[in-house]
Amino acid sequence: MKKIPCTLMRGGTSKGVFLLADSLPNDIQQRDKLILALMGSGHALQIDGIGGGSPQTSKVAIIGPSSHPDADIDYLFAQVSIMEAIVDTAPNCGNILCAVGPFAIEKGLVPIHHDTTTVRIRNVNTNTFINSTVQTPNGEVNYLGETSIAGVPGYAAPVALTFLNACGTKTGKLLPTGHSIDTFDGVEVSCIDMATPVVLIDAPQMNKTGYETAEQLETDSEFMQKLEAIRIKAGAAMGLGDVSKKVIPKPILVSPAIHGGTINVRYFMPHKCHGALAVTGAIAIATSTLLPDSIVKQYIDSVDMKNIAIEHLSGMFEVSLTPKSDFPEGLQASIIRTARKLFEGDAFIP
Repeated sequence: MKKIPCTLMRGGTSKGVFLLADSLPNDIQQRDKLILALMGSGHALQIDGIGGGSPQTSKVAIIGPSSHPDADIDYLFAQVSIMEAIVDTAPNCGNILCAVGPFAIEKGLVPIHHDTTTVRIRNVNTNTFINSTVQTPNGEVNYLGETSIAGVPGYAAPVALTFLNACGTKTGKLLPTGHSIDTFDGVEVSCIDMATPVVLIDAPQMNKTGYETAEQLETDSEFMQKLEAIRIKAGAAMGLGDVSKKVIPKPILVSPAIHGGTINVRYFMPHKCHGALAVTGAIAIATSTLLPDSIVKQYIDSVDMKNIAIEHLSGMFEVSLTPKSDFPEGLQASIIRTARKLFEGDAFIP
């Protein structure tokens, strides 16, 4: 049995295994083989590993010192397939990102400065930079506090994330197809690449209200097949190639807000409906509200850039946008999330 040190952490509405980069093989194939065994992939419950049997919990963060002058640490995210032998490092995960700063501080990669400590993170997946401000009173990471987020029970200390250069993370363009609206299979969509590539889809054009539960959407096989067909065609049009085996772009149903927010959504990962909303997806959705011709504008009268509230299955997700002189490339997005350390120790791999 091989022993590997790891930490299980909740970041936002996701849960994942956090590993130090120097604990893993340098060879990518060997690394991925180890990760698949660690998570127990190949079984629906990941019964022979520590994965949670859900896309929201079958995640890995690999963290180490950064050689880039603008970052303290490098963070590589891996979405681990539950049933297949796939370790996908194409996307980022902003929820898991919430726990990267606390983990890096506790592992001694970043020194504590004051009551709060800002960790400068380079996301290796997308070569983007994020500042994570962590609560560190009394010289240690504090996970306890009074902040709540939709989709997570209870309260915890806030973690503030600012995405510094999230525009065009995978394609180099905010609008990868060159259009604010495209049509695939007779359905109008907006293809946006901000923090992550997404396909925003008008729910009524899919014969949905946009207020369905995850189960109602996932059990409608005709709808799910049509959603995937649109996603694959949009992915090709966005320059991402054949995305049938990739988790990006993410398809998102949009509809009018009904609880005082800016817009209502149902977010897919991409073949299951998220119980809440991904951080990177929220940033892409928020950015789309600023574009004059995007698919969401039909449902929005005005936008407060400092408080864009996105309604989802379990509540509200708020995003603050700060435009710079080089809009949209310099657009910065800020959010408040929470994280918690669940356990740390050694995992054993056959």
